[in-house]
Amino acid sequence: MLVVERTKSKKTVERILSAAERLFLERNYADVTVTQVAEAADLTKGAVYHHFPSKEQLYVAMLHNDFAEKNRLYRHVAVNYEGSCEERLQRLTRAFFSLPERKRRLISLVRRDINIFPDTLRDELVRKYQAALPDLIEEIIRDGVRDGLLIPGDPRLLAWQFVALVEVLLTSYAQQRFTLDEDKVNYVVRIFLDGCSRQCCQAER
Repeated sequence: MLVVERTKSKKTVERILSAAERLFLERNYADVTVTQVAEAADLTKGAVYHHFPSKEQLYVAMLHNDFAEKNRLYRHVAVNYEGSCEERLQRLTRAFFSLPERKRRLISLVRRDINIFPDTLRDELVRKYQAALPDLIEEIIRDGVRDGLLIPGDPRLLAWQFVALVEVLLTSYAQQRFTLDEDKVNYVVRIFLDGCSRQCCQAER
């Protein structure tokens, strides 16, 4: 009976988090209520409060859950994968673009809503986000510099530049420009590794 109750509780939490993802992507943080999340999850408001005592805690749990899922995926396909820096960056980027659109877009909430939270909570979210993606890319880039495949540079700064390239392709314009996810992967990795040289730009055309 205890196992059944735990399974039901886990499924309920998953329903709540899934509903929260949809609503927080559609609307600003301030415009989403716990009542709306409960209705979207087809649950009572009390059921939501049972697992998440406040909207803030629900939102933070939603992001933590997403960061953890992405971290496990990226580590599996790229960080713990024995290959060149280029191969690992390709695998990580491909894994990101293979995610459902909603999961891809969740990354944008970190920058959109981060300043509405107190300093301690904001710092915690930033650390979780960094551990989920930028830190992993930094690790790959650091190996590339060590192996002589990349020019010497600040691995952390380069990692954030790579993330920025990926996030640009989440825009509506980029969605129209690139219809295939594999084209997005190749574009990001080639621009990052080769820069905007004439040769790279001609290849992209």
